[in-house]
Amino acid sequence: MSRSNSVSPTPFEAHITALGHDGRGVARIDGKTVFVSGALLGEQVMARLRKRHRHFDEAEVVELVTRSPNRVEPHCQHFAQCSGCSMQHLDAASQIATKQQVLAENFERIGKVAPQAWLPPLTAEPWGYRRKGRLSVRNVMKKGRVLVGFREEQNPRFVTDIQRCEVMHPALGPKVGLLADLISGMDAVDTIPQIEFAAGDDLMSLVFRHMQPLSERDLATLTAFGQQHALAIYLQPGGTSSVHPLWPENPRLAFRIGSGDAGIADVELEFQPLDFVQVNAGMNQLMMARTLELLDPQPTDRVLDLFCGLGNFTLPIARRVAEVVGVEGEHGLVERAAQNAARNGIDNARFHVANLFEDQRGTDWAREPWDKMLLDPPRAGADKVLEYLPHKRTRRIVYVSCHPASLARDAGILVNQHGFTLKSAGVMDMFPHTAHVESIALFDR
Repeated sequence: MSRSNSVSPTPFEAHITALGHDGRGVARIDGKTVFVSGALLGEQVMARLRKRHRHFDEAEVVELVTRSPNRVEPHCQHFAQCSGCSMQHLDAASQIATKQQVLAENFERIGKVAPQAWLPPLTAEPWGYRRKGRLSVRNVMKKGRVLVGFREEQNPRFVTDIQRCEVMHPALGPKVGLLADLISGMDAVDTIPQIEFAAGDDLMSLVFRHMQPLSERDLATLTAFGQQHALAIYLQPGGTSSVHPLWPENPRLAFRIGSGDAGIADVELEFQPLDFVQVNAGMNQLMMARTLELLDPQPTDRVLDLFCGLGNFTLPIARRVAEVVGVEGEHGLVERAAQNAARNGIDNARFHVANLFEDQRGTDWAREPWDKMLLDPPRAGADKVLEYLPHKRTRRIVYVSCHPASLARDAGILVNQHGFTLKSAGVMDMFPHTAHVESIALFDR
């Protein structure tokens, strides 16, 4: 922060010369970078300063002087306030082009590499796609009501009062306002801080975190709400291990990958409501098809799948290779991956629990020879793994990434230290209307 943090309310004119990685417009005012919320590349705007920092400032649009031809009317009534999706004012083609540009810039700046070819961007249905997420809950005495929603864009300490969500799965999106009504009538109105939602192909679940034991009346209220709206209701009185169903007695969450699409063999994955699953079901199908196309699994291949989760990639790969091993750090996910393999009649997939951010080179699976590898790490990337893998026998790697900077860094390691070529890369619109960049890359010896 600068020594003076005073902010003038007087609007100033700004020319937007770039779009930042978070979707905000970028301007230069008196030689200083200013990030302008709500502004698009090429626009002339009147903006108001919100925060001063030492090396940059933050502002918001108060008036459009000239509009970008790529600007569209946001679909959601809560767009300007809610932090859920910050790019609804940019048309879909420009959104995905911006994400590819972000990936290309990261490759060049961080990894000092460039793909030999760019893959066509993958896009799917941009609305009603979000099958997993967390809603904040707050009883606001000054407003006299309960707020349920995502955090506010400009003030993350506050909860956006939303009635419906346009990107949320349709089993829940139109009903967000009903959740506020539900909790406002409960005894536990002040002790429920969040609701997590997760949808399988056939059932939407809600997990109510509660800080105090619920009364019999509240339990009956939640049960009735689940029955009325065909929603599975779970309770979470403590940590993640405390999650348990309230209604129905034995809910089943599962999703299928395949149905013959794009040559993907059918598998069905069961999961628990707090498990990691890909947020966008439609994009997961397309991503799976592209992953298999790039990996090109053969009947004699032995494949190592790192950060495998529930077996989202492992099990479809297993249908086409001699053997696949999945490694994941969370014990519960590995247990369910193995159960999913057995449930699908797959006997050539093995799973191991291991912290992949620690040195695992002494483990049996790390010493084995692998023809091909799949990497699907969290935001931190896979640089720790790349200190001891891949071995010389590994001739192909497919890397699925949720963070372009870590992918770019790891691409540099694979190319410059392990002798791979970055054959192709591309973006996948896993989170439409957000600045989140999901990508995939192919590396060959």
